[in-house]
Amino acid sequence: MAVASAASLHSVDVSTADFAQVVIEGSKSAPVLVDFWAEWCGPCRALKPVLEKLAAEYGGKFKLAKVNSDENQALAQQFGVRGIPNVKAFVNGELVDEFSGALPEAQVREFLERLIPSPAEEKRLQAMAHYAATGDAKQALAMLVEASRLDPQNENVRIDCAQVLIALGEMDEARQLINSMSPLAHMDDRVKTLEARLSLAAHAGSGADAEDLARKVADNPADLAARLQLARLKIAQHQHAEAFDQLLEIVRRDRKFEDDVARKTMLQVFSVLGSDHLLVGEYRRKLAGALN
Repeated sequence: MAVASAASLHSVDVSTADFAQVVIEGSKSAPVLVDFWAEWCGPCRALKPVLEKLAAEYGGKFKLAKVNSDENQALAQQFGVRGIPNVKAFVNGELVDEFSGALPEAQVREFLERLIPSPAEEKRLQAMAHYAATGDAKQALAMLVEASRLDPQNENVRIDCAQVLIALGEMDEARQLINSMSPLAHMDDRVKTLEARLSLAAHAGSGADAEDLARKVADNPADLAARLQLARLKIAQHQHAEAFDQLLEIVRRDRKFEDDVARKTMLQVFSVLGSDHLLVGEYRRKLAGALN
């Protein structure tokens, strides 16, 4: 069991037995700094009170886990500790940064600032956690707007705003927000997915009747325009397998139809559904077969 330090409620002694729980799992809630030290190490004795002071001052924004490297040599070896003191930072279960030696307090603060979310980032995380837990898009958007006021250039806030606007049906606002993002943001997979959603939504409201379109396709299998309309309607109704079947048939009959729209539409839906969706793997293989 981890024992609370007298210096700070946010500082604990950790061993091999509880490292996974305290550090790996704990860092999924807040950053964890692991201080590898030893009794005989003078610089360790200089750094330790600095780390404990900051752990107390930051009040839970990060946790300090102290590992006696002499008593936990396997752990030190596992994480490549070659000299002490060695401080390693874990976030979301991953080692993300480190430093060696007894740095002055100011430099340790600079190190911490790279790890700990800014006020805008904290508000963004709260907004999206609220949205995930309740589905309350309006409240989430209000919280994101507040985060944006704190840091107007925070691209993560802007991306999440666009996501919530789409959920609220505010497609034009979402599109304007995405168009205003930096070229680097447009390379983000999340933005590509949002762009795909907007593109699909733009073609969803055709007003056509599924039965009428299915009848047109049955009467004239070469009516690719009707097939495309039917596929888009099925996408809007979340009947993705039926939509993919129609789009695949268009690819097989005329790859160049409307500038390769069938293949592009399939890729957009793949992006929205995500690579883990069962249909995506199946229909990626079918699409590859149709293209060869």
